[in-house]
Amino acid sequence: MFSQDLIQSAYTKILETFINTGRAPHYSEMASMFGLIPDRARELQRETVAASPVGGCWMSHDTDYIESWAPFSNVPTHNLISVDGVQKWYGQ
Repeated sequence: MFSQDLIQSAYTKILETFINTGRAPHYSEMASMFGLIPDRARELQRETVAASPVGGCWMSHDTDYIESWAPFSNVPTHNLISVDGVQKWYGQ
């Protein structure tokens, strides 16, 4: 089990990665971000999803991949998000 501070940091880092790159980080990337081995980063990711607001964040069914992190979707949807003419995000 991880501290609430680390879970909050992971939540924020996932959101920042979406903003900066247009996609969710893989748990192996999170391992590098937090100085963890990949298995521990995957656990941190799961705990962060579980602690998120209801319906705001979820994993792709039966995988360890982030599907959605409010307000972003990690899979293409018909809800395109553009900022300053750049479209690199999909909305939930």
